[in-house]
This record gives sequence, structure tokens and C-alpha cells, in this order.
Amino acid sequence: MLIARLIAEPETLGDNLALAMEQIEDAGWEVAGAGMLSEVDDVLEMELIEEAKAPDVGAVRRILDQCFPNSDLLLSREAIEVPRLFVSDMDSTMIGQECIDELADFAGLKERIAAITERAMRGELDFEAALRERVGLLKDLSEGAIAQCLEERIRPMDGARTLVATLKAQGTRTVLVTGGFHAFADPVAQQLGFEHVVANRLGVHGGVLTGDVVGGIVDSSVKRQVLLDETARLGEGAGSLATGDGANDIPMLEAATHGIAYRAKPKARAAADGWIERGDLTAILSLYGIAREHWLV
Repeated sequence: MLIARLIAEPETLGDNLALAMEQIEDAGWEVAGAGMLSEVDDVLEMELIEEAKAPDVGAVRRILDQCFPNSDLLLSREAIEVPRLFVSDMDSTMIGQECIDELADFAGLKERIAAITERAMRGELDFEAALRERVGLLKDLSEGAIAQCLEERIRPMDGARTLVATLKAQGTRTVLVTGGFHAFADPVAQQLGFEHVVANRLGVHGGVLTGDVVGGIVDSSVKRQVLLDETARLGEGAGSLATGDGANDIPMLEAATHGIAYRAKPKARAAADGWIERGDLTAILSLYGIAREHWLV
């Protein structure tokens, strides 16, 4: 069985739904049921049963994406339950900025560094090499620029606080894991309510950045391993949710019970079990069937 939960523009849920169901059945699935969730009345749930020997889940994604191009979606092979673990990327996911790009602006290098960031997030560059190159360009920048950048530039993504607080109230462990830096991630985690942070460390000496990363690099393999280790600590059968937007998040998204891409780059979106394109981060709560009266704001 495959469960699809979808939030789309209300006016598209008529003819578009009928078309989607017809195409899904042509792709080798039986639509066993379709209706709005009783707890969250703007979420459509469809139950699909395999008719073919090896039905194509990707076909269902493509059909729903084509019929509902501005939508929020979650596909699941098992019952959709509130996760025991939530692991999220930070930049352009929990916050609306790329911290290193904003910090680079204080060195007059934002355009140059942002171009490298964009290519890395699309999976066009090796993440570690791209990170070290960008950090190297910031050598001799005043350490005080970090605090100024945090104060003036870094803002939570819409719905981030509500998402984290509500999941924690539901018993979910929350972890922020980023290829960015503790200097940004620690205050962001405190502001949003994350319980644990995994991040890189900027080298600082004599009040200026050294242009180095201290210690090991938090790359895609580390993100994935953090999710696996945290899941194992919770015990067998613990469901997990991962969110991210870039190529560096793909292994983590794939390893989670549900990986949801938030306004993501194409490769990350294609690798995820669902995406958020229409709403803010609270759409995730709706997809999990958490009624608004249980949201913490």
C-alpha cells in the first residue's frame, strides 16, 4: 500500500483530482480510497494498492506533481504517524538565509561566495572542497561580524518555531544538523527549541577568522549518520523525519522514514518522500495529521 497526503489549492481538488486518480490507476495502482482528513480538513489522503507486480512509485509522484503543481505532499509505504525523531538542515530550511553567504557580505564577497554555495547545494561541487574554499575567502574577517550577521540578517523560516515546538510537545526528539557553523547554529537552535546541534566550527584567533574549519567536516555522510545514530538510540521501530533543501541533505532524507524537501533544489526534491512548495513549515504538521488546535505558537 502507498499513502499519499496532499495539500493543494482548493479549486484544483475537483477535476484535477479525478484526472490524477485516472492516471494513477493507468500506472498500475488501485485507488482504494480518497478523502479529506477528519483532523485536518485541508489535507487530502489517498490510499493506493499495487495492481502491477512492480508498480512505479515515481509515477505517482510525477502524476501528483503535474496535476497539483503548487502543493505540499507526503508519500509513505506505511502508516503516517508523528515521528519519534526530527532531524533538520538549517540554512534555507529552518532559517531563510545561507549563513556563510550573509557573513561573506561583511567581507564584500557575498556574490562570489554565494555562487559557490548555490553550486554546492545543487550537487555540482564537492561539498567539503567548496566549504573550505568559502571559509578560506573569509580569512581575517573580524569575529564580531558573526554576531552582527546574526542580529541583522538571520531570521527563522516561517513556521519553524511552531513546527519544532509542536513536535516536541508530541514527544519528538529534535536535532539540528548543518554543514554550517556552531557560531550560527547554536543560537538558532536555542531560538527555535532544538535539543541537540551538530555543526562545523570556524577557526578564530586573535579576534579574526583564520580561514580554516576546525575539526571534521559535517557533510552529507555525517548528516545521514546522525539520523541513524539518533534513531537507534530511540529503539526499534522509531519513526524519523528529516527536512532539507540541498544535495548535501539527500542521504539524510533517504535514510529517514520520511524525508521532506523544503522549497528544495531539484536533486533534493527528487530524492525525498515529499515536499513543501505551497505552505510554510507548519504544512508538515498538517501532513502528519496534527490538528491546528494542538499547534504551539
